[in-house]
Amino acid sequence: MKINQSLFFLSLAVFLLIFSGAALADENNSDVGTSVFDFLKIQTGARPMAMGGAFTGVADDESSLYYNPAGVASLEGKRFIAGYHNNIFDMQSGFLGYVHPIRQGQKLSFYVNYLNYGTFDRTDVNGEVIGDFSGGDLLLASSYARQINEKIAVGATVKFIYEKIDDYSATGLAFDFGGKFSLNNYSNTVFGFMVQNLGTQMSTHLEDGDKESLPLYLRAGGSTYPKGLPLLVAADIVYPTDNDLFFSIGAELISARPLFIRLGWTSFGDNYKTGASGDDLAGFSAGIGLEYNKVHISYTISPEAELGTSHRITFTGGI
Repeated sequence: MKINQSLFFLSLAVFLLIFSGAALADENNSDVGTSVFDFLKIQTGARPMAMGGAFTGVADDESSLYYNPAGVASLEGKRFIAGYHNNIFDMQSGFLGYVHPIRQGQKLSFYVNYLNYGTFDRTDVNGEVIGDFSGGDLLLASSYARQINEKIAVGATVKFIYEKIDDYSATGLAFDFGGKFSLNNYSNTVFGFMVQNLGTQMSTHLEDGDKESLPLYLRAGGSTYPKGLPLLVAADIVYPTDNDLFFSIGAELISARPLFIRLGWTSFGDNYKTGASGDDLAGFSAGIGLEYNKVHISYTISPEAELGTSHRITFTGGI
């Protein structure tokens, strides 16, 4: 039975890779910008982002709640995550989650994710400022993860989404499904897959508005500790249904523990390039981590060309 389960999850991960690869034939996705609730695309967690977002096949800390819920199944005891993201254009976002063990190898998690757009000027037809308005997004989620055996873990998340812009609001419901497969019992080499934001818009900003699709993502990735090197290296391939396929790679230096140094790159950075001098670093990211008692503190900087630079700080650990 264990062999069949292993083959099943490995085959599913390979299927996602092949399916994503087929999207390369379409260099210009005609569905770009057609989904609703764009804040679902904003990745969370300073550690994963420092590694370019290549975390589907790592998924070994509380950030897994976003990248692959199967990853929290192996965490010990009660865990927490609290993160803050100083985004471009003065947008602010945060992530707060809690992981609770319910049975051996099973975890139940809850988390909140929000994005604040900031304040905008309200103008009349002549362009005169007559006030201001704001907007934001809120996500409430619950995850279940189970360690099936020493090599396989699975997880699922249900998410309620709320968005408000001025006096207009919309809601949605989405699900995430993920899995991890280790090539050995010590998890030196791990593969992961995830179906993200599978769901629907329940209500629209306008009473008679047409419902739009959610930004569905298919993710697959792997990670390993190369023999003889004090590194964790990871790579992801991601196919968003409303954009072009992109790749992410990252590395984490662990030899200086409790200090960690991380670097990453994602081809998604091409979306930020405008031909200006600041384009060179678009897609790159760097960060550090520090373990102190039961808490791991991570910081990441991510240049986004002429759009600006975003900063993330995340606290994770046991309770």
